[in-house]
Amino acid sequence: MTERVAFVPGGGCREPALLIVGLGLMGGSLAAALKARGFYGRIVACDPSESEIALGIEKGLIEAGGCELAPLLDGVSMIVLAVPVLAMESVLESVAANIGRAAPDVVITDVGSTKGTIRESVVRVFDRMPASVVLGHPIAGSEKSGVDAANPELYVDHKVILTPEPDTRTRALERVRALWQACGAEVLEMSVERHDQVLARTSHLPHLLAFSLVDTLARQDERLDIFRYAAGGFRDFTRIAGSDPVMWRDIFIANRDAVLSSLDDFEAGLKTLRAAIASGDSDALIATFDRASHARRYFGTLLSKTSYQAEYHMHSQQRVTYRVQPGGQAQGRLRVPGDKSMSHRSIMLGALADGVTEVKGFLEGEDSLATLQAFREMGVAIEGPHQGRVTIHGVGLHGLKAPAGPLYVGNSGTAMRLFAGLLAGQAFDSELTGDESLTKRPMGRVADPLRAMGATIETAEGGRPPLAIKGGASLKGIRYDMPMASAQVKSCLLLAGLYAEGETRVREPAPTRDHTERMLNGFGYPVSREGDTCWLEGGHTLTAGPIDVPSDISSATFFLVAAAITPGSDITLEHVGMNPTRIGVINILSLMGANLAFENEREVGGEPVADIRIRYAPLSGIDIPVEQVPLAIDEFPALFIAAANAEGTTRLRGAEELRVKESDRLQAMADGLAVLGVEHTLVEDGIDIVGRTAGAGESPSYAGGTVDSLGDHRIAMAFAVAALRASSEIVIEDCANVATSFPGFLGLLERIGMTAEEARA
Repeated sequence: MTERVAFVPGGGCREPALLIVGLGLMGGSLAAALKARGFYGRIVACDPSESEIALGIEKGLIEAGGCELAPLLDGVSMIVLAVPVLAMESVLESVAANIGRAAPDVVITDVGSTKGTIRESVVRVFDRMPASVVLGHPIAGSEKSGVDAANPELYVDHKVILTPEPDTRTRALERVRALWQACGAEVLEMSVERHDQVLARTSHLPHLLAFSLVDTLARQDERLDIFRYAAGGFRDFTRIAGSDPVMWRDIFIANRDAVLSSLDDFEAGLKTLRAAIASGDSDALIATFDRASHARRYFGTLLSKTSYQAEYHMHSQQRVTYRVQPGGQAQGRLRVPGDKSMSHRSIMLGALADGVTEVKGFLEGEDSLATLQAFREMGVAIEGPHQGRVTIHGVGLHGLKAPAGPLYVGNSGTAMRLFAGLLAGQAFDSELTGDESLTKRPMGRVADPLRAMGATIETAEGGRPPLAIKGGASLKGIRYDMPMASAQVKSCLLLAGLYAEGETRVREPAPTRDHTERMLNGFGYPVSREGDTCWLEGGHTLTAGPIDVPSDISSATFFLVAAAITPGSDITLEHVGMNPTRIGVINILSLMGANLAFENEREVGGEPVADIRIRYAPLSGIDIPVEQVPLAIDEFPALFIAAANAEGTTRLRGAEELRVKESDRLQAMADGLAVLGVEHTLVEDGIDIVGRTAGAGESPSYAGGTVDSLGDHRIAMAFAVAALRASSEIVIEDCANVATSFPGFLGLLERIGMTAEEARA
């Protein structure tokens, strides 16, 4: 086990005297965990069983104890109540009657799994909620009970939820947090009400169902054979039915309202399943089963890889660092993941279409999975993804159902902005939220024109997520001149236009990617374009059809740049989307002198596709044409690395949109280039990058160093590729979001001849 907390002056848990009331599994394991980690204070315990106290002393878990609470309070600085929930009030009464014997700054906390009932008990006993009381709940346990089952590892890597009140003393909260962190736990905070709602669904309801199922089967005549031939799944599910009956009786009574609410939801779902089985409704069954199967994996991914989780409003502490060794080759033939923009749109339009849509090449990254999961939560039956294949059972433009809660779209600005448009036309209220990075990004650029169409949308301060969208709005078509070129804004308004009366017409100041228009036409929904303007009429329908998603040119860019900057390179990227609105990176690299060739050119589902072969040729710095900027807006982090390896200076202007991506990409790249020693000048809407000097040969172009990606996947991947021409290792911090757009990125780096590793902390 890794070392957790050192108990040193000024650090760790420094309580001089700790009283644990209830020396069972939870209290005993707390004492065992603290003792195992060098807790220097004195631990005493109160328990109604003299034998439990004696065993605790014998095992070295406590210094002293007894069955009478009052004398054990002398001088204690913290009291941990580890008694059954329904016994809590009588214990609190004893504590309150003798609190003067404890230290003046004594803190009281607990381990109960329902918080509302315990808070009510505290208020009844003390006539208020004392600022020194910090209610808590360690989410850990075992079917075993008693101090003999005490386990010093019980809380390691488990969550402990604290539920402080607005006037809880900060120092008291810090001390309770330190106590649990010392045991190896991850400490989180939420309100009492939220805690009881969440735990009713995630812990209390499963236990109730397990008790009920085992009891039902155990009362049947065939019960012996039922249990004899039970498979592993039955044993796994019913294991928790072996838990302490008295404890769970108390929990169900104490958290009655939340448990009954969750039971009502479950019974409604069970009734729906029963009806589907009775009628042979295979679509309804696959909708439920696939939604459940992928929800479990999807939300597990969120908890482990993102910094924000919508259901619990918790922050993950895990960080990912890349260590990329200098040099290496750039050789090979590979296919990068499917285009993220088209993956998003294939799910959205497939869900709103009539019929079944088969998708190949779907990007199985977190962003696309967030979109997929959101439609499952709105009642769409979706099979997959399985090796890039997804089957969507469309419900039509007006067939979506109200989700049970906020729709979480992870790190995806594309998903949030496009969802805003299509949700503006629904009959139900909805809310869009995302991870910590996305909540900092501006959404006024879509909210304002949607309001002009008649939508009611509320945002957080500064026009940022979450977005609350009122259902039932009567949308009107709009003529909108976009102040800034943005495919996301254009697509948002076109999707809203599907539900609007009349014509929705969008004029863009510069060309942007046109996947939405192409795919709408592919689904049989007419979209027209003339010059810089596209438009559609509301009221038509979408018809399902097959979609083959090309490889993402944005993902391919990192390997295009890898080959462009590395002597002796030769890389072929297969089945890459060559949409004219997306090939700014191709045009810019060509202007810089890159050796590019296009093979096997073809059209798939209305989208041009080709295999791209790129071999090393010396690059030259250029003034990037302003008209190419919108066509390469997502590719500039990688292009900056190409510029750092080109002879002369590369100048970029008109790229102010880079300031409001997942990070301020102009500033983030400038900071990283500074670490590597690359000369540059940053301006408000661009940057000048001074590359290699003439005649430098094949020597490294810059130094190594440690770069902060600021959680921006494209920044992280750009500096990973930069290591090909670095003189020493490049360490890139905060890389967890690479999985957002490019699962398997490090594996492909190794395939082309680079050496990179991932570290998690």
